[in-house]
Amino acid sequence: MLHSIATREGHVKCFGGNMIETNYGAVFEESNLVDYIKKSGRHYIIQGQTACSIHDHPKPNSLDYWLRQFGKNPNTKQADNDIMTALVATGLFRESKHLICPDSGNSCKGLVIIE
Repeated sequence: MLHSIATREGHVKCFGGNMIETNYGAVFEESNLVDYIKKSGRHYIIQGQTACSIHDHPKPNSLDYWLRQFGKNPNTKQADNDIMTALVATGLFRESKHLICPDSGNSCKGLVIIE
């Protein structure tokens, strides 16, 4: 079953079986993201949306970088605000604007796993 979540910028597609598609074509399963975050040793992931090639991405521990492996073009930004809204709507995450980026050490916006 396909439904979409309306956001400020458009709609993010959500499929049955907990699959989500970004506005830029990356399709992934929510549980895989949760597993990835937990394996990182953190309870969060920063958004890290950046318009650059994957090879030049300054935040390889970010949601944007992780999502690119599922997109049609890994050089296209994936972690826009729509996908953040969709992931919060799953009930698995909450958004925070005060997370420490594991790559830069700066305070960044991201998602925290709700346990």
